[in-house]
Amino acid sequence: MRFIVSLFVALWMWGGIVAQAQQTQQAPAPAAAEEELTENLVFSAPVVVDGEELFLVRGSSALPADERAAAVSLRIISVAESSEASSVAIKISDTDLGRTIFANGKMITVTTDADSEMEQIDMDVLSALHGQAIEEAILSYRANRSDDARVGSVVEALAWTAVFALVAGIVVKIRNWLPNRVGRIVEARVVGVQEATNDMVRGSAIASLVQYALRLLILLILIILLYYYLSFVLLSFAETQPFAELLITYVTDPILGIILGFISYLPNLLAIAVIAMLTRFLIKGARLFFENVEVGTITLKNFEATWIWPTFNIIRVILVLVAIVISFPYIPGSDSAAFQGLTILVGVMVSLGSNSVIANLLAGVFVIYRRSTNIGDRIKIGEHVGDVVQIKLMETHIKSIKNELISIPNAQLLNSEVTNYSSKIDGRGLLLHSTVGIGYEEPQDKVEAMLIEAARRTNGLKKSPEPFVLRTALADYAINYQINAYTTRGSSLPKMLSDLHRNIVDVFNENDVQIMTPSYEGDPEVPKIPQASWDGTLAGGKKAN
Repeated sequence: MRFIVSLFVALWMWGGIVAQAQQTQQAPAPAAAEEELTENLVFSAPVVVDGEELFLVRGSSALPADERAAAVSLRIISVAESSEASSVAIKISDTDLGRTIFANGKMITVTTDADSEMEQIDMDVLSALHGQAIEEAILSYRANRSDDARVGSVVEALAWTAVFALVAGIVVKIRNWLPNRVGRIVEARVVGVQEATNDMVRGSAIASLVQYALRLLILLILIILLYYYLSFVLLSFAETQPFAELLITYVTDPILGIILGFISYLPNLLAIAVIAMLTRFLIKGARLFFENVEVGTITLKNFEATWIWPTFNIIRVILVLVAIVISFPYIPGSDSAAFQGLTILVGVMVSLGSNSVIANLLAGVFVIYRRSTNIGDRIKIGEHVGDVVQIKLMETHIKSIKNELISIPNAQLLNSEVTNYSSKIDGRGLLLHSTVGIGYEEPQDKVEAMLIEAARRTNGLKKSPEPFVLRTALADYAINYQINAYTTRGSSLPKMLSDLHRNIVDVFNENDVQIMTPSYEGDPEVPKIPQASWDGTLAGGKKAN
């Protein structure tokens, strides 16, 4: 039964420590009393025997309190070890120094006026209390070291060992079984989601992390069990009780502090939970509203379909930020100077390091809502030409004509010139154009007719409105003619431009008209036109030999 008694003693000790701490926090002493209490604690020390504090003694400059307390403890132990009797003769005599306490004829301590003043108790009463405490300490010391006590200590230690072995065995079995079991469950659930997204690696990775966390938690439980097992075994023997109490205190005080702190913050945590639940409810309501807008159940005038989910995301971020601001006073330690300083530091770091992030976020909002670019549009920004496949708050993704995925920061998209080939302005479409240089000797009407014929041969260019030719420059050696034709196929511009160039060359070759080269020095004796096409036909319709 002694190990059960020891357990209750340990629990009682923990409760006493906690209660004392709470009383100290709840009942602050006045300034004068607090100063006097501080002075008494500095110049006093407890007399301790077998880990039990008997009473306090006052020190002086000649005999410090800790030395005096240690000497009294040694005298008590000396008397206790000198005999195995079940009684102690305590005698209190008046002396010049105060009340001298004797045990079995040996002087133990002197209760002085300073001790009485410190305890604020009459000296006779205080000396009687000291004598009673000394008597009980001596008898307890002898009882704890009797043969029966030794046997009881061994039995208690064996009982704790059996309990520890049983509990540790159960924990080890759980450690060998639970992580694998939970890992298989997690992997089965996550893999089901990953199969739908063609990603099989993430499921096993999450399962491995869960298994590692469980094993680490169980290992921590084993270490705590071993720690308390050693503490309770040491607590079973009188000689090792002080060490056991120290071991228990070092671990139990922080744990109790955490538990009590958690309990004291339960109202704040409850408030945070209510705010979180309300925020989640509002976000779900906003999602339901925009889902109905998307399917047409709710109609919003002049509200673009591409604005639905970006608007929802913005509202969700605003709701979360408002919830954080409201919850801030309820966060544990939020009113401390350290927490506030850390918050300011984090804010400064974010503000200094996120200029480009904020710029891209704001630019993303403008890109989404100004209607200049939509998903599916063929655009040109800088050197990049492609189709818009996704518009995010931070960046816009376009797929180039070479099937490359290009990510463009929204700040660049907002601050650059963007050409939109898919935007319908007047309904006629885009003008595809190309320029050729033809010598002054060629009739202009003939050149114009050939360019229009080349445009008519090109698939994708509209016949109505009709293609037309502009004379863009009268150069040194040639007239620059620009063929213009309308098309509604903005995504096929590179292919149509290539076909147009091919048809221009073919039409000019068929009519024996030379397209000027960039550098011109003189007319060659033979015009620079191909004499045979790819099938061997000469210019003018003759067959090559």
